[in-house]
Amino acid sequence: MDQVLSQQEIDQLLSAMSSGELDEEIIEEESEKTKVKKYDFRRPTKLSKEYINTLYMIFEDFSKMSSSVLSTQLRTNVGFHLAAIEQVSYDEFIHSIPKFTLLGIFHSQPLNGVQLVEMNPQLCMLLVEILCGGLDSLQAQETFDQEKVIPPKKSFTEIEVAVLEEVVQQLLFVFEHVWQDTCELTTGLEGMDTNPQLLQNMSPNEPVVMVTFTIKVLKMETFINLCIPYVFFEGILDKLSFRNWFDSNQQGSAADTQELQKNLNAVDLELKVTLGDAQMNLADFLHLAPGDVVKLDRKITDPLDTFIEGEKFYKVRPGKYKDQLAVELLDKMEGEQEE
Repeated sequence: MDQVLSQQEIDQLLSAMSSGELDEEIIEEESEKTKVKKYDFRRPTKLSKEYINTLYMIFEDFSKMSSSVLSTQLRTNVGFHLAAIEQVSYDEFIHSIPKFTLLGIFHSQPLNGVQLVEMNPQLCMLLVEILCGGLDSLQAQETFDQEKVIPPKKSFTEIEVAVLEEVVQQLLFVFEHVWQDTCELTTGLEGMDTNPQLLQNMSPNEPVVMVTFTIKVLKMETFINLCIPYVFFEGILDKLSFRNWFDSNQQGSAADTQELQKNLNAVDLELKVTLGDAQMNLADFLHLAPGDVVKLDRKITDPLDTFIEGEKFYKVRPGKYKDQLAVELLDKMEGEQEE
């Protein structure tokens, strides 16, 4: 497995080669040597492509729901789209985000690990402005100068953190909802932080999945990141398989069957009982008056037909029950066809 260099390492390497500190021939010889790296197959550090494809489906739903939820909360149109899913170390994630940023730390029971949601300070201050009533003034501006509208900040006030916490809570609600088909989660916010360098929730070499979303609010377009440790997925790897999602031969659980039956029991059905049929010409019909007798095509001792939603279902006998007209069920006719 080839090592992936960071942008800083690539720049240092190019600088060293241009200055003559590194010999290109030595580099080629080193690259040709067989490199051996220890790998524990009992605890893989990366998800397979099949599982990543499933995560794309889950977080596509997350982006659609987040767009709707945030648009409702901010009362303005919010574009929210999945940009990328990468498997990196926790150290790489920390170095890929600003030194001062907003981090929501949350945990999803019963799965393991602590998850993070990251929003940069420019986006945070724009959200605070909108939620505190600054939407009209921002929309009125013909040009959106980010530096003027949202000056750089090095800290958040307690009120700003409280306002932003409501936004993070909405994202956690969506996160919990999109996983419900895979695993029932109870997601809770454990805290808010602004300095990723001081977080000690994971070791630097801990493998994580970094999910990046693009978000567009008014005329600002930026990113929101989710950091999910590999241990989060260890207990649900079998449920991330395409076979589990699309296998038509899966047997429904007893709870699913009971819930379906409960919902069907509340469905209203139209029930009709036909006493009989009669034919007459228009002249006789126009001269009908109270007291006239209409002859039907069956005897009063013959059973009647019951129709449920237009289909014959039972043979019944008419009568009375507690001074109300009623019918007594005799024979079931389900599945019979008229000749």
